Amino acid sequence: MELPESAPGTSTLRKRFNFLGTLGPGLITGAADDDPSGIATYSQVGAQFGYSLAWIMLFSYPLMAVTQGISAGIGAVTGQGIARNLRRHYSPWLLRFAVLLLLVANVINIGADLGAMGAALELLVGGPHHLYAILFALICILLQVFVSYRRYVTVLKWLTLSLLAYVAVVLSVHVPWGTALYGALVPQIVFDGDHAMALVAVLGTTISPYLFFWQAGEEVEEQHRRHRLRLGAHSRSAAHQLARIKSDTLFGMGFSNLVAVFIIIATAATLHANGVTQIQTSSQAAEALRPVAGDFAFVVFAVGIIGTGMLAVPVLAGSAAYAIAEMFQWPEGLDQRPQDAKAFYGTIAVATLGGVTLTFVGLDPIRALYWSAVVNGILAAPLMAIMMMIAMNPRIMGRLTLPRWMTFGGVLATAVMALASIAFFVL
Repeated sequence: MELPESAPGTSTLRKRFNFLGTLGPGLITGAADDDPSGIATYSQVGAQFGYSLAWIMLFSYPLMAVTQGISAGIGAVTGQGIARNLRRHYSPWLLRFAVLLLLVANVINIGADLGAMGAALELLVGGPHHLYAILFALICILLQVFVSYRRYVTVLKWLTLSLLAYVAVVLSVHVPWGTALYGALVPQIVFDGDHAMALVAVLGTTISPYLFFWQAGEEVEEQHRRHRLRLGAHSRSAAHQLARIKSDTLFGMGFSNLVAVFIIIATAATLHANGVTQIQTSSQAAEALRPVAGDFAFVVFAVGIIGTGMLAVPVLAGSAAYAIAEMFQWPEGLDQRPQDAKAFYGTIAVATLGGVTLTFVGLDPIRALYWSAVVNGILAAPLMAIMMMIAMNPRIMGRLTLPRWMTFGGVLATAVMALASIAFFVL
């Protein structure tokens, strides 16, 4: 039943529901960034350095937000994903190189995430973690293939709530909030190899190419779902949709980075404070919490790993499928019926099953994450530069090229990621 216009609080409630309705690709993309691999990275930062590097998340937020805003804008304005725009406007070898690196990085990341999810469930209930990893992989594939896009997006939105588990962990342990807030708000820069590598690892985990491809593809999906034309086809009436993309992206990336801060604080207050300074996987972080923070913190942390993995694995597989389908001009999209987009859904299945296979070959999870980060670091900066060229080109974007503030932010983000990728080889 609708509230009458004159009902007290109607305007406020309507604004809240309208805001919730704007959340979609940006929220899901941001939440997927806090996958089990990211949780392991943030846990290691908190365990090794305490609260002193929490400020990195505040530093990375505007860089991440502007980069994702650019990718979302490209999808919404052109009506095409990143790979299809690369195919149309740039050399084929550049497209093949970018998609190949993306696929390799995503499959490794999927394997690491599924392995972490299986290990987390093993910690909770016992049993074979390899079998659990397979089951999680199959569930992710079946949901993407057989659940309609509208319902699937709803499932992903609800899964973002699993990130609140890390807020609950922080609230369940003692935190010296003065020290924690100082670490989060005041940069403490130390020039040595360990701190430099931590900065590189966090940036590589936070600003990842698969997120560019996913959010651009999801904006195209949203246009199809809402039966709207690409924004470039009616640029005069695009202001409302661009405002939606802006608020969705700012909120989604803000939520992602805030949760990352909570993970750093949680592990700093428990593991670092008790002399545990080395964490190799997210499940190891959960297990290490039990003796120092109690069963509740351990269970909540482990459940959060599973929930975020269920959100992140489809995003990783889906972004690879968008890129490959756009490269070969296959029918694509989660709103397509399986029989109409067999290659697209087949890519999702192959990428997911390829990832779970890595859990059986004895691949060191830390080495897997390291090489995934290396590939992402190599790919991120040049891909961001290409995105900037697309977004600034009036022949592609029409009247909706980047405003000056986004151009500045995008150039800065690209420069930072280029320096981070160089650091991978120098340090």
